[in-house]
Amino acid sequence: MASQPKPPPPPRPKTRGNYNCGRCGQPKKGHVCVAPVPVAAPSGGGGAPSPSPSTSSGAASASGGGGGEPHRLRRALSFDEAGTPSSPEKKPKVEGDVEMGEPEEGGGEDDDDDAVMEVGGRPVPREVMAEVLRRLGPRGVMAAAGVSRGWRDCAGRVWRAADELRLRVLAGSGAGILAALLPRCAALSCLHLRMERDVDATTLACLASSCPSLKTLEITMAANATNRMTGEDLNHFVSEKPSLSVLKIGGCSNLDFINLCSSSLSVLWLSDLCSLSKSVMNCPNMSELSLCFEQQSNGCTDLVSLMDAMGRTCPNLNKMHISSNQLSNEAVFALESANLRGLCMLSLILGSKITDAAVASIVRSCTSLELLDLSGSSISDNGVGMICKAFPQTLSRLLLALCPNVTTRGIQLATAQLPLLQLMDCGMSLCTNLNNEKGPMFGDINGGIRIIRKLCAAKKQPIHQKLIIKHSNLKKLSLWGCSAIDALYVNCPELNDLNLNSCTNLHPERLLLQCPNLKNVHAAGCQDMLIGAIRNQVNVNQTR
Repeated sequence: MASQPKPPPPPRPKTRGNYNCGRCGQPKKGHVCVAPVPVAAPSGGGGAPSPSPSTSSGAASASGGGGGEPHRLRRALSFDEAGTPSSPEKKPKVEGDVEMGEPEEGGGEDDDDDAVMEVGGRPVPREVMAEVLRRLGPRGVMAAAGVSRGWRDCAGRVWRAADELRLRVLAGSGAGILAALLPRCAALSCLHLRMERDVDATTLACLASSCPSLKTLEITMAANATNRMTGEDLNHFVSEKPSLSVLKIGGCSNLDFINLCSSSLSVLWLSDLCSLSKSVMNCPNMSELSLCFEQQSNGCTDLVSLMDAMGRTCPNLNKMHISSNQLSNEAVFALESANLRGLCMLSLILGSKITDAAVASIVRSCTSLELLDLSGSSISDNGVGMICKAFPQTLSRLLLALCPNVTTRGIQLATAQLPLLQLMDCGMSLCTNLNNEKGPMFGDINGGIRIIRKLCAAKKQPIHQKLIIKHSNLKKLSLWGCSAIDALYVNCPELNDLNLNSCTNLHPERLLLQCPNLKNVHAAGCQDMLIGAIRNQVNVNQTR
């Protein structure tokens, strides 16, 4: 009898790979397992319910003990599941998510459903990832947002939590890049822009509408960029920003007038001004003002009216910097009538018409100056004497560069009668011939002396000026361009920075530096023998 054919074996269950959940046996595709870790769920059964938003997704698995405590649910986070279309990790983020570093809403043990993300197959809390992205620049954060939806969410956390932003706007980009980026930064309060493209009213309008909480705005212009904003544009921008307190703008050559009215503005810097036909600043809380005019400007700016109005519109002003070749004694007299008794820093530079009479006015109107800068003026040693008698207990920084009427007598008088002096600049004041000089030569030396060949081969002129400086608190001394000095003796134990650039007639054998803390010496344009003498004396002082 022929044998009966054997029935075929029953089909084996498909167990190859990780297509089924290892806990409940359900297919992984479109499945979120809610079974506890120690207990394996049966292979059959209906679909598992999705976890609630309060379910912890990044916590460690629950313990296997059978106590009365309920098991905490945990989402299986593995590399295989990360790319499934229905994975909860791919859900879009809800608008208005809390900022980075703050606790999630709800508190307690349960976290948000999207509290973790996968990086390299491992769960990483999104707060940690956002903290890492926060240390990148704006370009890096924008690149990270294109990796995945989870990375984009972390980048969004960075933008929403940013309170200070520094951007460089390239020439090829338009104002649209600012309109696209700035609205993401809801908490932005400080913005620094380096503009390599032109700035106009459109840029200001974009900043006004995109940054509701802006408090500090600084705009610097590259050499190939032009600031086209007018006085009307600036006035409109300030009026729309009631929270703005610090405003610094460069390249303001098109500002024909200023009419600012703000109760919050405290710091105002405007540089590269050309001419102001009208200037009104009704800012009662302003404490710092800086107006820098172009040196070639011969406009119709009325500095006398500007100074006179300061006392009425800005009574709390304590720092003032005006740079203009239109400065004169009359402008300083108007400042005295403004009655700004709270001034502690006053800088009036490039005013060749300022004389000792203006110094007497400053002494009468200011009682506690800590910084005084009269560089480029025509004051003499008598004016320096008045300064020393008026501010012996307050003045710590005195700048008298490009003052041709100041001699070694005035410099030595200042160092002898101002015990709190820490910085003094006398560059190009002790100069044999201002017309033959090539201008200031600033060095950049850190912890040593840079050997630089002579910049010019000008003929030595007969000079016989000796400068002796002895001070116990002086830290920085600048004598750049003082070619009239042939002998220098400095005894300053706290001095750490000395500028001798272009001191072409200083003899090496007539130099004595007794400064044990001297670290930075600038000697560009000096003789080679003088550079060697400076190096030897610095090394000797440091080895003592």
